[in-house]
Amino acid sequence: MIFNSIQFIIFLPIVVILYYLLPFKYRWILLLAASYYFYLCWNVNYIVLLLSSTIIDYVCAIMMDLYHNKRKKLLFLWISAFSNFGMLFTFKYYNFFIDSINYSLNFFSIGSPIPFIEVLLPVGISFYIFQTFSYVVDVYQGNQKAEKHFGYFALYVTYFPQLVAGPIERYTSLAPQLQTKHTLEYKNLANGLRLVLFGLFIKMVIADNLCLYVDRFYKDPALFNSLTAWKIMILYSFQIYSDFHGYSTVAIGSALMMGVHLMDNFRTPYLSKSIGEFWQRWHISLSTWFRDYLYLPLGGNKVRYSRWAFNIFIVFAVSGLWHGANWTFVIWGCLYGILYIVEKKINTIIHWNSKQHTSNLINGFLVLKNFLLVSLIWVLFRSQNLSQAKTVFLGLINPNKIGDAIILEWQIVILFSIFLLLDYILYNTRFDIWIETKPSFVRWFIYGILILSVIAFTGTENFPFIYFQF
Repeated sequence: MIFNSIQFIIFLPIVVILYYLLPFKYRWILLLAASYYFYLCWNVNYIVLLLSSTIIDYVCAIMMDLYHNKRKKLLFLWISAFSNFGMLFTFKYYNFFIDSINYSLNFFSIGSPIPFIEVLLPVGISFYIFQTFSYVVDVYQGNQKAEKHFGYFALYVTYFPQLVAGPIERYTSLAPQLQTKHTLEYKNLANGLRLVLFGLFIKMVIADNLCLYVDRFYKDPALFNSLTAWKIMILYSFQIYSDFHGYSTVAIGSALMMGVHLMDNFRTPYLSKSIGEFWQRWHISLSTWFRDYLYLPLGGNKVRYSRWAFNIFIVFAVSGLWHGANWTFVIWGCLYGILYIVEKKINTIIHWNSKQHTSNLINGFLVLKNFLLVSLIWVLFRSQNLSQAKTVFLGLINPNKIGDAIILEWQIVILFSIFLLLDYILYNTRFDIWIETKPSFVRWFIYGILILSVIAFTGTENFPFIYFQF
């Protein structure tokens, strides 16, 4: 069941209505059952891993609470880490590492190849493992008491609006809200519906239509001319943004209809003036997770410069690997690490944030520079392998390359322009917050455009969200 499906459009209001009709003491049961049903709709077998991760971390956290001995607490932390990341490695990374080993064995003519295993990547495994493991670490560090109620903890792990692609929520933020008696409030319901509508618009109208052009190009990038390569590079930047931003917006809106506030995952990232600012505005829940559970434990910025640079590089490299078992993702992350380190060094020489560098011209240049850098790196993210990425990059740097062209339909250009305008207007705010300040006729005019666009420009095929593969 995906957000942009008829099943979910029916499922969500049923859950919300039952949620407010049921007595408070039964609501957690409804949400837990709805969440497991939501996940079961993907694949019945996936539920085994989800339950395993939930049970292991529930038990490990309770055992850590029972012992004051640091060594025993550390033992259960390692049990949790080994179990969770062992599952993640088996289902997501085993074949990737075996493929790399086999390549090395073949290169040096050593031994025989190691066999692969045939497994399907469970939807959302990277997200819910990061979420539940953060809870275990918090208990280990003494920042969180272990949850004794298994049902409450299971609901925290599986809460359906953010189960398969985030936002990755901390226990202290999400769990108390799921255990709070929420009353039906017009503002929450209205704002939730607004976010769901806006999220479906940017996913189904913008992302899915851009996907048609991007997929056509990436079937064989060598066929197209240089101008088309640049055009598709930019379009993919907005495809992945509107796709993931659309998912997160629907997730936030769905939860808000039940009185639950999820963290914002995006804040107009393409208006960032630096790589550092971009990662403060893009996939915020993942960025803050890596900050708190990898970067700071490595020493953060309270170390000598060489160690700090190493920490930054490791964090971005691991972030790339988190996204997928492919060298394209690893290099994608490493490039961000290098750019971040270089950028920080340059900023010690040129203080862009000083008063003499705050003109609109300078700010515009920095935004454009940053967007082009990010778009270039997205080529690695979208490419199926390094060979395809090389083909795209060669097409970008060869202005004389002759080939086919891809022309955008005028309707898509208009809708894309509306999205860009809205994204600019929503700088440092959110659609529901912005639109509720507008006069009634303006609100309904915008609702009408969004609804008609979803009806008119949605194809017969439901494209899955890009981040579901991670």
